[in-house]
Amino acid sequence: MKTDCRIGLVQMESIVGDTERNCQKIIHLAETAHKQEISLLCFPECSLDGYSPQNAAEMGDTLDSPWISQLRECSQDLGITLLVGMVEQKRDQNKPYIAHVILSPQEEPAVFRKAHLGRSELTYFTPGDCFPIFSAQGMTFAVGICWDWHFPEMAAIYSLKGAEVLFAPHASPIVAGDRKEIWLRYLGARAYDNSVYLGACNLIGSNGKAKQFSGGALVIGPKGDLINQSYLGEEGILATTLSAERINRIRRPDRASMRDSFFLADRRKELYRELIELDILDRSKVSNE
Repeated sequence: MKTDCRIGLVQMESIVGDTERNCQKIIHLAETAHKQEISLLCFPECSLDGYSPQNAAEMGDTLDSPWISQLRECSQDLGITLLVGMVEQKRDQNKPYIAHVILSPQEEPAVFRKAHLGRSELTYFTPGDCFPIFSAQGMTFAVGICWDWHFPEMAAIYSLKGAEVLFAPHASPIVAGDRKEIWLRYLGARAYDNSVYLGACNLIGSNGKAKQFSGGALVIGPKGDLINQSYLGEEGILATTLSAERINRIRRPDRASMRDSFFLADRRKELYRELIELDILDRSKVSNE
């Protein structure tokens, strides 16, 4: 990281199909973040369009839509990088993507498309097929959306590509349980194993279609330590300043102690061929043999 960076993680209510309302709320929260001297603001999964797989075909828009143009203008006016969840329609695609658009001042819009779809999403969405990294505000970062973070390989690829911060926007409903308790079981491991900062956030409230979201926002350090978390039960921004010195000390090649180890530097990739060849063992077949 070139310098310390103040990031913001948003808990937000998004109503399915009411893109105008959601867009204006995103702009308002961006203005609030600017007053808090936040340089990069991450919104939850599908924050622009609302989250409802069954309605996906009727929702969303392309990256050159008027909504994205408004948010891009907001980013430029405020000098802030916005990470906004959306349902991305493509003219050559039957099913849309669950996407996160990255809007930075003076830059063209960039996008990450959710690679690992939940089983309830497979019928309605197209999965993404690449793991891009982005640079803004003096840091290199990457995005994974909700279910993506249950797959350790993805975080490792991002870290090896140079990502210093990982963002984990979610659309996790209340029925899935307390986000903060569940996140700490595995997101801490994603940060610790890969020596990265990790920021997570979630939708909150109703989607207007009888689904309720639990909210939640937290920041984890590159040693798996909980740096900050939100206790709000309502919409708002969790702001945290990430230390450049801390991540740079861990990432430097001449580390002086085990305490500052960058574990991926010592991996033996020649031993991991089986990782991409093996599949889950079908216990039913084993028991029948």
